[in-house]
Amino acid sequence: MPLDSDTFDLLRSSVRRYVTERLIPLEPEVAESNEIPAAVINEFRELGLFGLSISEEFGGLGLNMEEEAQLVFELGQASPAFRSIAGTNIGIGSQAIVFAGTQEQRETYLPRLASGEIIGSFALTEPEAGSDALSLKTSACLDGDHYVLNGTKRFITNAPYAGLFTVMARTGQGNGADSISCFLVEAPAPGLVLGKPDKKMGQSGALTCDVIFENCRVPKSALLGGVEGNGFRTAMKVLDKGRLHIAALCVGIAQRLIRESVLYAQDRKQFGRPISDFQLVQAMIADSQTEMWAAKCMVLEAARKRDRGENTTLEAACTKLFASEMVGRVADRAVQIFGGAGYMAEYPVERFYRDVRLFRIYEGTSQIQQLVIARETVKSIAS
Repeated sequence: MPLDSDTFDLLRSSVRRYVTERLIPLEPEVAESNEIPAAVINEFRELGLFGLSISEEFGGLGLNMEEEAQLVFELGQASPAFRSIAGTNIGIGSQAIVFAGTQEQRETYLPRLASGEIIGSFALTEPEAGSDALSLKTSACLDGDHYVLNGTKRFITNAPYAGLFTVMARTGQGNGADSISCFLVEAPAPGLVLGKPDKKMGQSGALTCDVIFENCRVPKSALLGGVEGNGFRTAMKVLDKGRLHIAALCVGIAQRLIRESVLYAQDRKQFGRPISDFQLVQAMIADSQTEMWAAKCMVLEAARKRDRGENTTLEAACTKLFASEMVGRVADRAVQIFGGAGYMAEYPVERFYRDVRLFRIYEGTSQIQQLVIARETVKSIAS
């Protein structure tokens, strides 16, 4: 059930104020240290931000998709590293349990994820299995009352912090979806090894690394839902929802970039006038505002459809494709409006320009979204 409007408006106002007064001033520190301060993680716990999408039954806020998107619009106006620390608990780190977990698995893990006691991580991508997720090689072999996991996962968000990994591994023969199962692996565990944090183009503070399983034994109770063969389909359901979340994040960042661009254009003077007076600068601002608004409308419409219980595979792919490409164009225009200053690290648009590049890659590349969109469109018309 959604929150009543007054309660939700109060929550959104609190998050907006927190982003403005607390997170944005911390951005340079996080960019320099590549770490989210422990105090901020505790504040996220106090605000309930780890449990936005987890039901009240398990200690979360129980927001619907539209409410989640509205809050992500606000969180997105600070460095994406801040949102990332809670993002896996909100989305890909918890939703497999929500969708397919046993009641015991839900009772065991969802309250701890909702409170931020543990941070979840979603381990699907491998060195040779990115967009082609069905080709993953990590294996899980039944040995008595345990499964033994072997394989390597790559670019795993929040892995250095994680207390629970949702791991996709092959339990059957062949390359079909039925051969892939999902396991809930608690950390630390014998045979679970973390690589060094990755050095990335952007998103400092949002840590990723390899996750290596070397004869990692987990009890049979770690099998999601207690059945083999549901891993790939569950992962796709998780990503459908996650794509709407990422699209909302792109909208929030675009709003921040537009605001930074307008404020700079009003302050910066050339030829004796603020550059905001010049039509070609105005055109860049107008294009950015128009595209951001279009993406925002797409997010909200798709979220409302999902909240009605309708299938949103097509809409999630359309929205993620458009929003992630949009924020890249907005960031590029922001740097152009700032001119030479936009190339300097002292200004946030330089950092955001690098940060937003990732959104066209993770949780399904733009090209994968195009394939999904085409497939779903043909299917809907053919039927």
